[in-house]
Amino acid sequence: MRTIKDHLTHSKVMAWVAYDRCIRDVEHHNLVGPVEHWRAQRDAIRADILQNGIDKAGGFFTQRYGSPDVDASLLMIPLVGFIPADDPRMLATIDAIERDLCDDGLVRRYRTGDQAGKEGVFLACCFWLADNYWLAGRKQAAVALFERLLSLCNDVGLLAEEYDPETQQLLGNFPQGLSHLALISTARLLSTASKDEVSLD
Repeated sequence: MRTIKDHLTHSKVMAWVAYDRCIRDVEHHNLVGPVEHWRAQRDAIRADILQNGIDKAGGFFTQRYGSPDVDASLLMIPLVGFIPADDPRMLATIDAIERDLCDDGLVRRYRTGDQAGKEGVFLACCFWLADNYWLAGRKQAAVALFERLLSLCNDVGLLAEEYDPETQQLLGNFPQGLSHLALISTARLLSTASKDEVSLD
């Protein structure tokens, strides 16, 4: 979905990431930059997200400001370090995604209006869910989902963009680089002995 006027929570988080990484680079590599200005902008964006990007009743992050909908891009929030996966707001987000977007345990990007059911599950998002399970301490669920996703690879180990659980067919762009990057990232994460031993940056 592409909208112009809506404030999308994922986009706001990515703006926070841009400032956060600029600050980190300057501080870690002894570079020059307006760090105090960047820090103020980063903190203002964070406060805005936490004020407007969370459903007041359910306590979960929303797809867009003022909407109760969720989408799978919200699974990136812990992966970029905005909040931990075991934060109550993120746990509520995972629950909402499982409830509203999962089809046979696999994740659709979003479910709104006429778009519902027209796409397969988005494989990169499924790996992101496995990442969230692992980081939230649900390690058995993470491994089970990861192994299931591996079973969807074709005979030469490739994945498409999407998968249809009903027809058991790979759909969309093939092969899809994002799916394989997500696979590698999840494999790296699940190979760690502890959720505290990995940096996702």
